[in-house]
Amino acid sequence: MPDPDQVSAGEVEAYLAATLRVEDGAAAGTRARQHAEGLPDIEVSPLQARLLELLARIAGARRALEIGTLGGYSTLHLARGVGDSGAVVTLELEPHHAAIARESLDDAGVGERVEIRVGRAAEHLQALVDEGAAPFDLVFIDADKESNLAYLDFAMQLTGPGALIVVDNVVRAGDVVHARAGSSMTQGSRAVLEAMGADARLESTALQTVGAKGWDGLAIARRRA
Repeated sequence: MPDPDQVSAGEVEAYLAATLRVEDGAAAGTRARQHAEGLPDIEVSPLQARLLELLARIAGARRALEIGTLGGYSTLHLARGVGDSGAVVTLELEPHHAAIARESLDDAGVGERVEIRVGRAAEHLQALVDEGAAPFDLVFIDADKESNLAYLDFAMQLTGPGALIVVDNVVRAGDVVHARAGSSMTQGSRAVLEAMGADARLESTALQTVGAKGWDGLAIARRRA
């Protein structure tokens, strides 16, 4: 047996991902394309992506909303989670990122069930509210952390009872525990956690994550009936 002191969190993550076979060729190709195109290396890990897919399946989600597309890696798994008859609306600020995501999603065979809206997320979210969009069953928030609180508010407007809301990057290497943490991103993560905990309409939890991408975490909430 290897000495546990000599095994890194990244090695454990790689072992789990390989042993559980969480990433197929299309998913690996999506990650590779966005890296080759110079997109930031900030997408969710393969294990986290599969978690999103399973959450969608477990919840029976048919409509998912994603705030922050990047290269479409998490989008791909949400699209798989909602199934052939489901739909994903994903919001991305950068046109280049959206174009890369569109190419990957089409190549993966899920493009028809994904709508990518390009531009400021808050404007698209308000448009969805104004349009009277059908309620979403799952919302994944993974964009600019400073706007997390606003995104949560929109998520509450765009979902109904039983819906899941998942917020990424809420631990931020432990900085979130400090009331006066200097980073505006950390303040955004802290604000959304406090709001989730205080909202009687939600039952919430959070999981710390550690691995190749460092120390962070996910918050997960379900809207009460």
